[in-house]
Amino acid sequence: MAVVKLFGSFFSPYGYRVIWALKLKGIPYEYIDEDLRNKSPLLLQYNPIHKQVPVLVHDGKPICESTVILQYIDEIWPQNPLLPADPYDRAVALFWIKFADDKGYLMLKLYRANGEEQQATVKEWLEMLEVMEEHALVGVKKLFGGDEINMVDIAFSFVAIWLGVLEDILGLEICEPHKFPRVSSWIQNFKSVPVIKDNLPDTDKMSTFLKHGREMMLTSKLN
Repeated sequence: MAVVKLFGSFFSPYGYRVIWALKLKGIPYEYIDEDLRNKSPLLLQYNPIHKQVPVLVHDGKPICESTVILQYIDEIWPQNPLLPADPYDRAVALFWIKFADDKGYLMLKLYRANGEEQQATVKEWLEMLEVMEEHALVGVKKLFGGDEINMVDIAFSFVAIWLGVLEDILGLEICEPHKFPRVSSWIQNFKSVPVIKDNLPDTDKMSTFLKHGREMMLTSKLN
């Protein structure tokens, strides 16, 4: 049997993308939680370019970057496909995955921002949510894959999970249900999928960790 290992971190949205994909495919794997402040020699060996998680190691061969890993997983293990079979539908899905990947920077930007910079970053989040509401989710039933979760849902998971944690830490409400009813409905549907529901990050642990990190960061800025 193939040996599968996943290097991740308990607060990494990109690591959870891979966890969910492996769970959806029913692939057993060994999980290695990395301390990103003290990275292991193996992580640095497997991902010498970016030195980040996630890294999937399949039979000793490393694959880096979450979207690349998801596409690899989908090709190697075709059961419960993560992308549509129809070429046009697949192209549309890949477009929205690219869009989600391009907006991932907003998580860290919001986490680090304060004052006027925070207001500007909130505006960027609202613009992205408007695109989801008015374009990405138009005609979508429960999930991007219809009744079944697919790679687009996983790509946008930072909106469903990590935005809520950031809102809690910062005392903000960005994704208001009355403003973004389609997005809010999709979030609830996504979090209700058994594989997602049973493998969510510990939000209390994540909030505590991120609050502490933000306090230290803001203190160092003042000094």
